[in-house]
Amino acid sequence: MSISAPFEGRDSSTGVAGVVRNAPVRVPHRKIKILLYSHDTFGLGHLRRNLAIADRLLAHGGRFSVRLLTGSPVISDWSLPRGLQVQALPPVVKTGVEHYRSRDPRSSFAMTKGYREALILKAVWRHRPDVFLVDHAPAGMNGELLAALALIRRELPATRTILGLRDILDAPDTVKALWQEQEIPELLDQAYDEIFVYGSKALFDVAAGYGLRGRIAEHVQYCGHVVAAPDAPCRLAGAGPQAICWTAAKAAGRPVALVTAGGGGDGFFLMNAYIGALNRMPAGALHSAIVTGPLMPQAQKAALVLAAGGRADIELVDHTTDLIPSLRAADLVVAMAGYNTSAEIIATRKRAILVPRAAPRAEQLMRASLLAGLGVVQTIVPGPDLADDLAHLLPRVLAAPPPQAASWAALDLNGAERVATHLGAMIPALIGDAS
Repeated sequence: MSISAPFEGRDSSTGVAGVVRNAPVRVPHRKIKILLYSHDTFGLGHLRRNLAIADRLLAHGGRFSVRLLTGSPVISDWSLPRGLQVQALPPVVKTGVEHYRSRDPRSSFAMTKGYREALILKAVWRHRPDVFLVDHAPAGMNGELLAALALIRRELPATRTILGLRDILDAPDTVKALWQEQEIPELLDQAYDEIFVYGSKALFDVAAGYGLRGRIAEHVQYCGHVVAAPDAPCRLAGAGPQAICWTAAKAAGRPVALVTAGGGGDGFFLMNAYIGALNRMPAGALHSAIVTGPLMPQAQKAALVLAAGGRADIELVDHTTDLIPSLRAADLVVAMAGYNTSAEIIATRKRAILVPRAAPRAEQLMRASLLAGLGVVQTIVPGPDLADDLAHLLPRVLAAPPPQAASWAALDLNGAERVATHLGAMIPALIGDAS
């Protein structure tokens, strides 16, 4: 992937060839315009993180207007923050590392990608954002952002471009090799002004781990983990009172285990093993709410219904757009180690067993191991008899006291608010507002 040509130029202030820096341009007072990009090729993590950030921006006294570019196939079913403008991109499915296909079988991937690129370019040119905040993928899905980033550098010099990274991407050697292959270090230096890390440096040092050097390494901001604000539901368009996802009468006072795998696209192995673990434990020891997720295939959902066998102590929940009330009310959480679920477990300080997936990235294995090392969760690496491992660990974790408050001290959960505050500090430079 060649990325240098679109960014050729000369910075008149520094004389550095190939790098064109943005210069703040003062205009009369107005809202600061934020354009968020979320490729959303698998799961719900990117969408949920961007919605949490959008919510905090829109809650900041009317200082921001926010538009989200998203490829999520479930965006039309989601409760969105009031005032958020959404541009849906044709959804694609991730089939492997850096491999994708169109979700629409009538459209080739090349056609879908081209349409997405055109929509992104149109949004950038029409809305001329003050800040373009890109989630996770510096070049976008399969390089779909390169033309837009070049357009911003050449034609929109006042726009600040920021890359937002979750706490852990993959094993450091894997990330560095992939970034070198795709010329990402050069892209970061040429196309981005800052990097926001949605995590804690105490958990993982992104700059050191992924070999960031030079100017961009000096512009890394650790914002803390991004979780939805406690008062977010009252700002959701069309949202009603939030409730737990299981039936309290069925729980009948027993401890409740909440089982979740985010969107559910790859969570069947965990939920099937969990039901197998229950079959090896005394009946009625706990009540289980298993949230299969909107992206789990219907055949797998049907298999879980069959495995549950009509047990009264198991409730299968298709999905919920707000898991936080259920997390708060549960006695134990059993989950994979995706970014959002892990951050929400940290935020609610719940007893938890994390069962990370091992492929296609080492991200979840690393996150689960690091959190277990801090003493805030228990973890099981999936093996040949995951059900047996869960059956042994579940009663032990339920009987143990929750992690001590000091164990959580190294983890910063103020990410969405800190993003809003940091972008708010740019207002005077970007739009000439000295207030």
